[in-house]
Amino acid sequence: MSETPIQICSISFIANVLYGPLEMLREKLAVISCRDGSSSQAVGVHIELHIFLSCQIVGCDRQLGSAVKEDNCGVCNGDGSTCRLVRGQYKSQLSANKLDDTVVAIPYGSRHVRLVLKGPDHLYLETKTLQGVKGENNLSSTGSFIVDNSSIDFQTFPDKEILRISGPLTADFTVKIRYAGAADCSVQFMFYQPIIHRWRETDFFPCSASCGGGYQLTSAECFDLRSNRIVADQYCHYYPENIKPKPKLQECNLNPCPARWESTPWTACSSSCGGGIQSRSVSCVEEDIQGHISPVEEWKCMYTPKMPVVQPCNIFDCPKWLAQEWSPCTVTCGQGLRYRVVLCIDHRGMHTGGCSSKTKPHIKEECIVPTPCYKPKEKLPVEAKLPWYKQAQELEEGAVVSEEPSFIPEAWSSCSVTCGVGSQVRLVKCQVLLSFSQSVADLPIDECEGLKPVSQRACYSGPCSGEATEYTPEETDLLYGSLQEFDELYDWRYEGYTECSESCGGGVQEAVVTCLNKQTRETADETLCIMSRRPPQLLKACSLDPCPPRWEIGKWSTCSLTCGVGLQTRDVFCSHLLSRETNETVILADELCHKPKPSLVQACNRFDCPPSWYPTEWQECSQTCGGGVQKQDMLCKQRLADGSLLELPETFCSMPKPVTQQACKNEDRPNEWLLSDWSQCSVSCGEGTQSRNAICRKMLKTGGSVIINSSLCPPLPFSSLIRPCALATCARHNRPAHKQSPHIVAVKKVYIQTRKQKKLHFIVGGYAYLLPKTSVILRCPTRRFRKSMITWEKDDKRLISSAHITIAPYSYMKIHRLKPSDTGTYTCIAGPAREHFVIKLIGSNKKLIPGQPAVIREEESMRKASLNEALRTQEKHINGILFNGSKAEKRGHIAEPSSWYDDIVSRLLQHRGWPGENLESWEAQEPMERNVSSEEDQSREYNLPFTMVTEQKRLDDIMRNLSQQPEELKDIYTEQLVVQLAHDVFRSHLEHQESVLKASRRRVDSTSVEYPFHRCVSGFTSSLRTSSAEALLPTSMDMTNSLRRPHQKPAILRKISAAQQLSASEVVTHLGQTVVLASGTLSVLLHCEAVGNPKPTISWAKNGEEVKYSDRMLLQPDDSLQILAPVEADVGFYACNASNALGSDSVSIAVTLAGKPLIKASRATVMNTELPAVTVDIGSTVKTIQRANVTINCQVAGVPEAEVTWFKNKVKLSSAHHLHDGLLLIANVSLADQGLYSCKAANLRGEVTESSQLFVLEPPRPLPNLEDLTAVLFSTGTRPPSVLTSPSGTKMAISPGSSALIGKSSHHSISMLMLLSTIKKKGGGGEGGTLLQKENYVNVSLPCFLPEYQWSVDKLMACSASCGHKGVQLPQLRCLLDGTEVNISHCKEKPKPALQPIACNRRDCPSRWMVTSWSPCTRSCGGGIQMRRVTCQWLTAKGSSVPMSNEACVQVSKRPVDTQNCNRQPCVEWVASSWGQCNGPCIGPQLAVQHRQILCQTKDGTSVSSDQCSALPRPLSTQNCWTDICGVHWRVSLWTMCTATCGNYGFQSRRVDCVHIRTNKPVLEHYCSWRPRPANWQRCNITPCENMECRDTTRYCEKVKQLKLCQLTHFKSRCCGTCGKA
Repeated sequence: MSETPIQICSISFIANVLYGPLEMLREKLAVISCRDGSSSQAVGVHIELHIFLSCQIVGCDRQLGSAVKEDNCGVCNGDGSTCRLVRGQYKSQLSANKLDDTVVAIPYGSRHVRLVLKGPDHLYLETKTLQGVKGENNLSSTGSFIVDNSSIDFQTFPDKEILRISGPLTADFTVKIRYAGAADCSVQFMFYQPIIHRWRETDFFPCSASCGGGYQLTSAECFDLRSNRIVADQYCHYYPENIKPKPKLQECNLNPCPARWESTPWTACSSSCGGGIQSRSVSCVEEDIQGHISPVEEWKCMYTPKMPVVQPCNIFDCPKWLAQEWSPCTVTCGQGLRYRVVLCIDHRGMHTGGCSSKTKPHIKEECIVPTPCYKPKEKLPVEAKLPWYKQAQELEEGAVVSEEPSFIPEAWSSCSVTCGVGSQVRLVKCQVLLSFSQSVADLPIDECEGLKPVSQRACYSGPCSGEATEYTPEETDLLYGSLQEFDELYDWRYEGYTECSESCGGGVQEAVVTCLNKQTRETADETLCIMSRRPPQLLKACSLDPCPPRWEIGKWSTCSLTCGVGLQTRDVFCSHLLSRETNETVILADELCHKPKPSLVQACNRFDCPPSWYPTEWQECSQTCGGGVQKQDMLCKQRLADGSLLELPETFCSMPKPVTQQACKNEDRPNEWLLSDWSQCSVSCGEGTQSRNAICRKMLKTGGSVIINSSLCPPLPFSSLIRPCALATCARHNRPAHKQSPHIVAVKKVYIQTRKQKKLHFIVGGYAYLLPKTSVILRCPTRRFRKSMITWEKDDKRLISSAHITIAPYSYMKIHRLKPSDTGTYTCIAGPAREHFVIKLIGSNKKLIPGQPAVIREEESMRKASLNEALRTQEKHINGILFNGSKAEKRGHIAEPSSWYDDIVSRLLQHRGWPGENLESWEAQEPMERNVSSEEDQSREYNLPFTMVTEQKRLDDIMRNLSQQPEELKDIYTEQLVVQLAHDVFRSHLEHQESVLKASRRRVDSTSVEYPFHRCVSGFTSSLRTSSAEALLPTSMDMTNSLRRPHQKPAILRKISAAQQLSASEVVTHLGQTVVLASGTLSVLLHCEAVGNPKPTISWAKNGEEVKYSDRMLLQPDDSLQILAPVEADVGFYACNASNALGSDSVSIAVTLAGKPLIKASRATVMNTELPAVTVDIGSTVKTIQRANVTINCQVAGVPEAEVTWFKNKVKLSSAHHLHDGLLLIANVSLADQGLYSCKAANLRGEVTESSQLFVLEPPRPLPNLEDLTAVLFSTGTRPPSVLTSPSGTKMAISPGSSALIGKSSHHSISMLMLLSTIKKKGGGGEGGTLLQKENYVNVSLPCFLPEYQWSVDKLMACSASCGHKGVQLPQLRCLLDGTEVNISHCKEKPKPALQPIACNRRDCPSRWMVTSWSPCTRSCGGGIQMRRVTCQWLTAKGSSVPMSNEACVQVSKRPVDTQNCNRQPCVEWVASSWGQCNGPCIGPQLAVQHRQILCQTKDGTSVSSDQCSALPRPLSTQNCWTDICGVHWRVSLWTMCTATCGNYGFQSRRVDCVHIRTNKPVLEHYCSWRPRPANWQRCNITPCENMECRDTTRYCEKVKQLKLCQLTHFKSRCCGTCGKA
């Protein structure tokens, strides 16, 4: 079959009124099929359709035929409950001062507004949008208007006005009336006001039970529809239409609880101490939906481990008797008694009961004094002295010098007083034992770690005269008399001391005297002891340490507000008590008080205020002079408890509205001084002066100001115009300027190891010839330099920590088991100070092991840019000593400084004449001796020393002698000198060994203590890896190359670093990568290499701000950035910026933690008015022209890797946008592209969002210029008359209805153009002005005055100095107009005249004190001092400063102090425990969390508050870790059979287990908690059952009855029994 041509059909719609045919439909004719299945040709058919349509209404629900309408509140099919009808009437109250009045305020959202005014007055409107935009609209004529998007219908009649607004209003409308006559008027108004505070039902609260069936309730909260926030309930109670909804109740968590272990309480412990057991019973139970608990088989609870049924208890030791020392014998001869105290002590060391009386040791026993007695009449023991005479003898442990630096105290001095309380002092040194030479070296105090022993203490030398006396035996006999004939049962005893009267600054303690029973040692009544024998009062000094600075806190002030939220303030300052006797205190800087500063401000009266009137700012005065009025608006607001102001309708304020206008106060302010900035200091160093100028000005009524005569301002003190200034101390020529430069304490010695030792200690500055496999610790003691900043080099190459060499931050390095490659020169660098230490190895044949070939060393030394200055100087010195003009110098025997002593040391090693030397080689030791330390082989008295030590000067003398001998006798003299050297070395070793043994014997005899254990000091620091060839290129070579190369913009090299190992302690990476900080990361090194000509300058920024360098954030010499001990605060984006004169380049690198992703954001505002494309970082605000291309960059870093999603106005952007690699391209922007663009980065650990605002600028609309305006004017064909203004006035006659062109002449150019078009003749007898009626013409007179401002120089300012050589007077510059002084801004266009200063007050100044700046504190913490120089000087008129005697300045003022305390806060640091096991909560597949404890401690290990360490970077306390335990997933079984065949209460369950992926065995469920747990319960067979009985099917029916919810169908069916009874 074939298709027919398309036919056109037209349909005519016929209505009641025929408007003509409407062609609506084009239809294709179908193919006609025949009945017998054959096809025939389709024919054209003309079809005419007559369709009759009927009209139907459409309701507000947009349904045909619906009659649903909006209520008065605008709610479709509503009941009118969301708004309220407001109607009322206003009557005018005429007043002489009031020109207008407020009729009614109609709030936002109101509908069906109607106002009718009757009378001669007029209505007008004031509006205020929700954004605060105000407007005023005058209603002058009948018509419809749009005001703030609200349609207004206004009708005006001679005697009334009608205003209608259908609404809803899109702003707050205030209807006001403007009085127009003396007659009264009235306004009737009505409108429907929306209820802006509505009750809103909350979501259901959390379920009361996690399983087994619980219930949850809802509540209602009052919601502000305008501010979209929750407010107090009282706002909703304001509207009677608001009915608070009742709470709803529903059941929840109906799934049955799984079986669980239930335990009984523990039984009592079987033993009260010493270890016992306690037990309990544990059973598996299930709880059904009704809350009934029943026991079940234990296998149902096996998914969790069974709780233990037995546990140990009271495992502490039982109390036991502790006997103290025996007292002295009670007699001095013969047989007597002695006593001791026996206490029952528990496991905590506390005095307690519970010890068995059977095992108590005896407290009294007989004693015999071997001295014979010569008084046979004495029968009973007689005490040798009064029992309180005995004093405690302090036994101090002696400290022994060890191989680790330690504090060594000397003996105490004698007491400073002969009676009473005094003090003792002693010297404390920092010393170290050098193991190879057994010599003791003194070190700086800061080399010793730990707490320094006290060097001062209190002592008591007995009572002074008048207090008490010592009793001699004869006096004792006289004192007691016949009382010694028998032994009293009671006597006095000292029992400890009272608490110190002061906690610091010096206090006293008084000995407590009690009466004791001698036999039972118990306290008795004081009347039983003889009062005449009561011992004297015994006092001792205590708490002698000075009081630390502390916070002094004042009282709180009264609250600033009575409601809302007010503030209270108080005074808090840091004070220091100088003397407790005089109670003198000084005020210090806040930084000296180590505890956190108490708050200075607190909130008060935090409750809502009642609504009240709040005024706005006063508007400008209606007149600039001669009175006038000011207006202001009064708003009804309420201050809430959070401090915010809520604006309310005026009807909420119960008080009458205050007056809103006042008379202007156009009064001039008093004249005032205008001060300039301080000038620079008059000197470049030392003490000088600064000055500034003062100008007297008068404030005008208009707000401007004019400069007036200085005499019209109040007197200005001299101190406000000149002040002293002090810069850095001037360098003296007779003293070196680098007095305070760092210094390294070096030891210039040569060491030769003769026998194997595990470890040797050295101090830099010497030479060491050592045996292989010896570990070396090399120290670098410094002064005036931070240890953590010390760096180490070997052969001029930077050293970093490795498995073989450890660089510690405590000024030492360690080489583990020396090997030949360790031979070389080691350099310690402390700022500009450098010291060296040369290490050579001795082979098995007593010959030196060669290190690097000499040829290579020579070539390398030629390439070095700067040879160490100390070595170069020493080389010249030694060469001058040894080879001054000798042949050896010509032959070049000395290739490098490190080989100076090789020849003499080799001969000493080959020497055979050592006293008592074994035939065996030094190296031939038995295998069992190899691990014996140097201290273990002291048995042989005359053995060779382990290490020979000699001074470098001694070897220099030998080599000088050799250089002066003839060549043929040099070998003979060498042998003699070597023999002499060996003898001297051995003799000094024996003398030193003997002195050490004697000293050790004395220490052991006096103290009987063992050597302390050595402390292990470990540390780590990382340093820069650089190539010496690159770092040390000569500067001249760089300059030559840069001149030859073409100029080039900077370009940063992008390099790919190896994948970071999370376990690596040192991370080195290049730009463009991401660094992930882990717990073991001790250093992060960010490389940045740039090329360009001229050479680019490198700078670093973090998150857009310049990096602040510190002792942790280091800028290395090759411009790399190193972060030591990184913390969480170091996380961010680091940008390397390279710039030169031709441009710049920047590349970022992210440093982050494993966790929530990180976005590189900016807070800049970018304005683009001409570029075709602009690129910004997310977070910026972009303002650009239309048709530009805008690219927003969202750079994201994170582990795990984050996914980036883009949004516009919180709507996700589709993939159709140009998105890739975190970039969003907005091409050809238009006004439709304006909005908020957000970038969201999300991974498994969290998400973060940053946004940028895009504004599109509209093209400017240029104003027509003069030519265009002229063309417009002349386009009519007739040229309008024109005239130029002149000072004398210009007249021009024109006809009514015509145009005129008036211009202002200024310097021969038209600067003002005014067009008077269609001038109309004003009829009647109007007053004349610029338009004057004269027959049919109008005269226009425009006077134009050109004010001439000019500068005036006719007065002098005050002298800048009262004495000295720098006093000058400047002419005072004023701006005048016709001789009258005006504001200086009028003369800005005029060139200023040249001002010549005039000298003044050039005379000698009186003597005065001059002080320098405070020196740095001697200690950064723990208490130090700082000093400054105070001198008396006299400044002459010529400017020279003459030193004077102090007496000359004392007469003028008190001498300033030159010493003060500083940094008294204790030294603290963060101390981290070792990481705990990786068994924390699982947070991902095979990923868990491990913790450690972070404590703030002082240097002696005392824990303090964490606030004291808040300024230090806190180490991480949590980190992610990998564990196989977290490789788990949920495993579910099949559903069980349904528990019911019908009804609403059938359920079925299944088993859900957490199993290990690899073993497939169940584990504890909390391991799977990072994934949602599948449901193990669901309802089933929910079909109605027949013949249901009326019973309760839930256990919460009593709650339903209490809440009166039985009328609800759902609860009535569930609680049929309870609700039926109700």
